[in-house]
Parts: sequence; structure tokens; C-alpha cells
Amino acid sequence: MPHDVDLIILLAVGFGLALFFGYIAARLRLPPLIGYLVAGILISPNTPGIVADMKLANQLAELGVMFLMFGVGMHFSLSDLLQVRRIALPGAILQIAVATLLGIGVAMWWDWSFGSALVFGLSLSCASTVVLLKALGDRGLLDSVNGKIAVGWLLVEDLVMVLVLVLLPAMAVLLGGKELAHGAASSNIWLTIGLTLLKVAGFIAFMLIIGKRLVPMIMQFVARLGSRELFTLTVVAAAVSIAYGSYAVFGVSMALGAFFAGMVVKESDFSHRAEEETLPLREIFSILFFVSVGMLFDPRILLEQPLQILAVVAIIMVGKTLAAMALVLFFRYPINTALTVGASLAQIGEFSFILATLGVTLGLLTLDAQNLILAGALFSITLNSFIFSAIEPIQRWIRERSHLARLLERSGDPLAMLPDELDQTYLRDQVVMVGYGEVGRRITKTLMQQEIKVVIAEENREIVEDLRKKGIAAVSGEATEPSVLIQAHIMHARLLVLSPMDIIDIHRIVDIAKQLNPRIEVLCCAESHEEADVIRKDNVGLVFYAKEEMAKTMSAHILGQIERAHQAPATH
Repeated sequence: MPHDVDLIILLAVGFGLALFFGYIAARLRLPPLIGYLVAGILISPNTPGIVADMKLANQLAELGVMFLMFGVGMHFSLSDLLQVRRIALPGAILQIAVATLLGIGVAMWWDWSFGSALVFGLSLSCASTVVLLKALGDRGLLDSVNGKIAVGWLLVEDLVMVLVLVLLPAMAVLLGGKELAHGAASSNIWLTIGLTLLKVAGFIAFMLIIGKRLVPMIMQFVARLGSRELFTLTVVAAAVSIAYGSYAVFGVSMALGAFFAGMVVKESDFSHRAEEETLPLREIFSILFFVSVGMLFDPRILLEQPLQILAVVAIIMVGKTLAAMALVLFFRYPINTALTVGASLAQIGEFSFILATLGVTLGLLTLDAQNLILAGALFSITLNSFIFSAIEPIQRWIRERSHLARLLERSGDPLAMLPDELDQTYLRDQVVMVGYGEVGRRITKTLMQQEIKVVIAEENREIVEDLRKKGIAAVSGEATEPSVLIQAHIMHARLLVLSPMDIIDIHRIVDIAKQLNPRIEVLCCAESHEEADVIRKDNVGLVFYAKEEMAKTMSAHILGQIERAHQAPATH
């Protein structure tokens, strides 16, 4: 008996090819999503061979978008964003503006309408969170200051793009497009925009007042049952039902609903468990999303419009990157931070695809324009790993030309120097603390309670500003640079304390400190047992490893308890 197997064909062939090309991409040290896009291209109607059902692919892509946005919401950390808000917030908004203007300028030069040019420019302005997190994770930069700035920057970009996705359907007619079938018809475009914003505000208020309490409460109730599959089902149901409910009840995009679903799940005490148990499902639908995006791409554009593709790639990888680097340097962050943020933004990804697809649906973008965006994504994501690899050589080249380094980096920066009014007697026998993370904060608090003098050397300018407001001596910069340790008056310090960091950086800092003060004592915090062994073997200084110190403290407490129990007189 014949039956419809289009969905099975799509899943079997799509996953099979995605696995094959994803593996090849990973072997070539490229993001696997390049392989998923290639798999989609091969089963699209635009290439010979097996052709998958586009309607089914589009519906699965909608699910993929929902789960992608759900994941973004679960990773969204307001505290991380607030730590770098003074650079991430203005930097990201200005960079989006510059990249969008570049896109608009090029598109208008090609005689596109303003509405098409605007959507095109916005699509080129937002980098991929998926690609960035993978690139930073592979290089161990996620928890570094540079990594936090890059992630904070992209969080702001994500929030701006979520707002664009909400407002674009309401403004489509004004921009020369068409209204979505389910949109509220209105002759007054500003009334439509106002109603859209009102609905969004209503949805956000509902999620922050009710959803924020209700979803964690349901998760806690289900978790008590001890059923793993029911717990996973609860999280998935929350993601899908909130996304659909936001669309059906409030008329806002399912992407926004899924984003807020992720945010409220994150508020639960079981957020880590929810993230771990839904990760496979989110990744599967993300793969389907990238496969379906690949199915939309027509490879003929590579031959028909090579110059336009070159212009798109130049905007993404040169214009946007240079704009971001210039903004970071303007905020007086070091060259290394500027290069890392610039490399992080030298690609486009999931939000560009979502925005381009919406633009086509609204009649604001042609299929050729969508293909240009997809081609820009393919090339920029493929080349992004090479951009990251170029950071060290470029930084070395700049450092070797001291006049260029001085011109670019921290010229006359007041935070790079200790305040003139600081009593010079304070800068004798002080403790120099490199890094003000959790370990650094605790140590500094203890030392200051004992009235021991401390000078903090910290990369994050915002932390340095906050410390100075509290009256704590602090200097901004990378301690691997001699000028930073000189400003911290390392030559007169009694002790150098290093927070957990890369072993290579530890060696650089200690070498500089020993040259300036051969008698200084060094204390290092290690993040792992292996790292502690390496530092001890290199005889850098005293090493403290958290789990090791905890075991020693607990052992001493246990032995003390046993000894007291033995010494206590027997009672009858």
C-alpha cells in the first residue's frame, strides 16, 4: 500500500549528507555547519540528484529557528552583559549601524529599493552566535576578558535582531513590501507599528510576571517525579508552546517567544539539567535549520554575480571587522581585544538567514538577494577560523612597530596609570594582584580587611573604573605588557598573586616581574591538577589548586574532629 515518505527521505538523506560533510568540515578545522549548508545545497531543487520536499524543510526550519532562539535565551546572561556593558552596548549598536549603512550603500548602488537595501544591510550586520561560541571555545577564550566582551557584543546584536524581527512585518508595507497573511490590516502604518510594540510589551510583561514564576514551578514539580523523559518533555513543551502561544495570542514572532522561553527556563534551579537534556534535540533541529537554509541557495549565483558576492564578503569581513576594531580601540581597550572582537564579528550566520527568509516572505528581498546573503555566510564562516589564526601574527607585527602600537593602543589612557594623588608610600611592600575574578575578589577583600596594601592589574576597564570608585588602587591593561606591571609598581612589591590564567601568560608575567623585582614572591592559582603540576615543575612560584586546597582543609577538619573525640572523657 503506497504511503507518503517525503519526511523520511528528507531526514534520512539530509542527516546522512550533513553527517558526511560535517565530518569533512571538522577534519578541515572548519565549523561543521559549513558541511550542513553544503548538504542542503546538494538536496535542493537547484542542484541535480535527490530533491527533498521544500515545504517540509521550511516547516522543520521553523522548528530549528525556535530551538536556536531557545538556546540563545538559555545562554543569555544579563550579569555577563552588564560586566561589559560600557563597550558591548554602544559598540554593538554603532557597529550594526556602520555595517547596515555599508550594505545599504552597496545595494542602492545596485539600484535596489531602500526597503530591500535596509533588510540586506541588517542581514550583513549580525554575526553568528553559534560560530562565535565554537571559535572561542576551541581557543579557550570563552572565560577570558576578550571572550566576554565578544559574547556580550553578540548578545546585544542578538537583542537588536530580535527587535528587528518583531518590527519588520509591521513596517513591511511602509518599506515597499507586503503584509503577512496573518497581519492586522491597517491603513495607518504607525498605528500598526504601535499595536505591534504594544503586543510585544504585553508578551514581555506576561513572561516576566507570570512565565518567570510558572515555568520554573512546573519544572520543579516534574523534577520531583524523578522521570528523565518527563522532565525533557516539560522543557521542550515549554519552548514550543510558549513560542506558538506568543504567535497565536500576542501576534509576535515565534522566534521571540522561543527566546523568552529560554530566558525563563534559565531562571529555574534546574536550568543546567534542562540545557544538558535538551541539547541533543536542539542540535538536531539546528542541523535541520542549516540544511534547509542550504536548500534555498542557488550555486549558479557564484558564476552569475561574482563581483556582488565579493562586495558582500568585503562588507562582512573587512568593513564590519575594521569598524568593530576601531570602536574597541576608541574605548581604549588593548590591540589584542580589538583583534579578538574584530575576528569574532567577521562572519554572519543564523540571524542573517532568518532575516533574509523573512525579507523574502515580506516581498522586501528577491531570491537573488537572499542567495547573496547565503553566499556571504558560506564564505565568511569558512574563512573565519583563518581570521582567528591571524590574530597572533598581526599582534606581533604591530608590537614590533612600537610607534604603531602607541598610535593604536591606549594613548594617554588615564586608567592605564595609577592616579597621581595616590600616596607614594602606599606603593611600597604592596601586593600586586593580577586579575580580579572570583578568586581575586576574595583575596583582595581579605587583604584589605587586614589593612594590607593591594594594587589590582585587570584587563577589563569597567572593573578598573568600579574599583577606583571604591578607592581601590587599580590599573587597566594586560599584565603580559611590562608597562602594566611598571604602573603597578611591581619593583617595590612584596608579593605577586596571579589569578587562574593561561600557563604561557603566567610565564610571561613572572619573567617580567622577576626582571623588575628579583626578590618578589609569586603565588599562582591553577584551574586543574595537571596545570598545577606543570607550574610546580617549572618552579614559577607557590601553586594553589582549589580542589587540592579544599581536600587539605577538609582533611585537617576531619582529623581535628577525630582527635577531639579521642581526647574527650568517656561518658556513661
